[in-house]
Amino acid sequence: MSGPSPVCSFEALSPEHSALAGGKGRTLARLFQAGLPVPEGFVVLVSAFEGDSLRETAWERVKAELARLGAGHALAVRSSALGEDSARDSFAGEFETRLDVRGEQAVRDAIEAVRRSRHAARVSDYSRARGLSAEHEVAVVVQRMVSPDFSGVLFTADPVTGSRSTIVGNAVPGLGERLVSGEETGLAFTLGRLGGGYSGPPELRRFARAFRQLAERLEREFGVPQDLEWALVRGRVVLLQARPITTLRGHDPTTGEHNDSLTSDCLWTSTNLGEAVPGVMTPCTWSLVRIFIAETLPTLFITDFPPIGNIGGRFYMNLSLTATIGRAFGMSAQRLAKMSEETFGTLPEGMEVPLLPLGRWRVLRALLPGVLRLKPRIRAHLARLPAFVAAAPARCEALRARIKATDRAPELIALWEREVLPYVQECCRMLEAGARHKGRELNTARARLREWVGDADANALLSGVEGGAHALASLETLVGLARLARGELDRETYARRYGHRGPHEFEVSLPRPAEEPAWLDRQLARARETPVDVDTLLARQKEARAAAWERFQARHPSRVKALRHQLEEVAEGLQAREAARSEVVRVFWVLRVFVLRAGALLGLGPEVFFLEIDELLGVLRGDTAPLPFLSARQATHARYAALPVYPTLIRGRFDPFQWAADPRRRADVFNARGEPPADSEHVTGFPGAAGIVEGRVRVLTSPDDAEELQVGEVLVTSVTNVGWTPLFPRAAAIVTDVGAPLSHAAIVARELGIPAVVGCGNATMRLRTGDRVRVNGAQGRVELLPPTASA
Repeated sequence: MSGPSPVCSFEALSPEHSALAGGKGRTLARLFQAGLPVPEGFVVLVSAFEGDSLRETAWERVKAELARLGAGHALAVRSSALGEDSARDSFAGEFETRLDVRGEQAVRDAIEAVRRSRHAARVSDYSRARGLSAEHEVAVVVQRMVSPDFSGVLFTADPVTGSRSTIVGNAVPGLGERLVSGEETGLAFTLGRLGGGYSGPPELRRFARAFRQLAERLEREFGVPQDLEWALVRGRVVLLQARPITTLRGHDPTTGEHNDSLTSDCLWTSTNLGEAVPGVMTPCTWSLVRIFIAETLPTLFITDFPPIGNIGGRFYMNLSLTATIGRAFGMSAQRLAKMSEETFGTLPEGMEVPLLPLGRWRVLRALLPGVLRLKPRIRAHLARLPAFVAAAPARCEALRARIKATDRAPELIALWEREVLPYVQECCRMLEAGARHKGRELNTARARLREWVGDADANALLSGVEGGAHALASLETLVGLARLARGELDRETYARRYGHRGPHEFEVSLPRPAEEPAWLDRQLARARETPVDVDTLLARQKEARAAAWERFQARHPSRVKALRHQLEEVAEGLQAREAARSEVVRVFWVLRVFVLRAGALLGLGPEVFFLEIDELLGVLRGDTAPLPFLSARQATHARYAALPVYPTLIRGRFDPFQWAADPRRRADVFNARGEPPADSEHVTGFPGAAGIVEGRVRVLTSPDDAEELQVGEVLVTSVTNVGWTPLFPRAAAIVTDVGAPLSHAAIVARELGIPAVVGCGNATMRLRTGDRVRVNGAQGRVELLPPTASA
């Protein structure tokens, strides 16, 4: 059986052979096959060479391709190294290029000269500077030359700021080699994405629309900003080359570096979903979180701009995309801010949300089909939610057992495809339904109650959503611990029901509490040391709620029935959301077991978590290409994890290492486009749970340090989630950098009657362990007291 042809036309190059075509050859073939205006050509694959000389069989194929292109045409012969024009390394101008080549022997000489250029000193210097091997495999591209009136380059985003609102270009008359090589600057021009603006030489103005359409089509094809070379030939724009803009790359797969703040000028926030993924993610976790978000929030995946991002290994949401979608539906900036307040918190004064260059009709065309399908899908899933939640623990337990019993890679892959992935998707769709259920009622009820009865009574009336026999899922671990301590539950039952909940629920590289018997012993010991147990706190809050109801009934008798109905809907919505989320967390335990089993079959240890899930499945199938990257990815993860927690809000290009080294760094906000808002001398945030208390501060960075928290201290931390819940009864108040009224700290603190201020941004920056403070949960304010102030 003969192997693949060592010479392939752009039209014939298949995905299986593209790895031998190098970066440029692979890209040009893809563009040609997509119908873009690329001059015809072919690729001489690396398998065509013996050392730096063409094999004779390959030369015969080259001559056949030359005959197909037609005699007499001038040809360009360029390098296509396997690492060239990649998202990480462009190698622009480093290898040899031959232009205006004519005749068979001249073509052969040019091909071999380009191949030999891989040994050039400039290539070695570039490789050394980029930390790459000096040994390069180089394919060669042979392409028809054009005789342009103008040539140039075009960046589909501003390569300096990352703004996707502007397309930036340079042009020169005739051939563009001097421009591409940097010997000539050329004529600069810019294009606005929206509104059709153009600034530049008048002779290029009539091509502005064609440039814009080409740029947008390339971004749709590749999904990232592109640096492209073009030519104007007899009034037509021709595409000569395209590569990712290396300064705007959000991911380097060889090192595991992630920084989506570089890809465009957006406003990112770690509030809300970032609270569920508080640490630096391993590549495997990040790939699984992307599946989770795509299934849970499918209507946001409508453009080239992702709704989520990975910045230095940490999870962020793209507020610019949600704002752009809202504006497409005619919402004002003020209304958008009000709507997002409950979920993402209030933006600092003067902080703008940059909109993305997406026209209204493009957004609506992309979004409306999904929106029209949304309500029927939500109704169907909500109808199934109770049965799904009831069956989920046993189903996950059975899946974990089957995964552990699988001892062959093909069987494990089949189990993933037939059962594990479909069940993950089902869990996510249930959360999509639960998260959207009665959400409007909660926001409406909160606003009305504040107006009618003030913050304190509003807080009391919104608590008590346990729903009778079924505790709110965020409280289950705490209530379960109390039942275990009283002998109402045994350890095995507790682990089966609640052992999946913890501080790092989505990070698959870390064990669940049920996997660590000592975890439960520690929690029980701490509970015994706490003078006020969860039952007492819940009973107190129940009394406060009853008293608030009496006052409300006395003041607003005509509104009692309507409010009671609305609060029942609020409780129903919160329970649905929390129950569905708990089962998504449980299925991430299944995913952890799957990854561990795959690692065991492959002979991999902890490094298995530094493969993305698709890579892991590929290695199970025999593709070992990602394995050499694992040690570099582990080192990158360690470097990220050693840094302080990044700011809650990030605008523009953010370098986590430069930020961490800055003694004036802010923990609340980073703005690359200007000065951040003035830093408040006070610690203020969202009213999480009402109440006023004075106490001594205890700043914690992890729930693992729980033994440091003394009874009656004010717990100050960056972010909390379910894993922090067992600490709450020991605290006099809760203060967080990250959060909003619907965040975990706010919901649980309200249920327990513990004052809380969330989403302060600068709490861990302003407050130190030992400081005395007064926490006003209703006003969302933390006041620093003099050291001598009485308790």
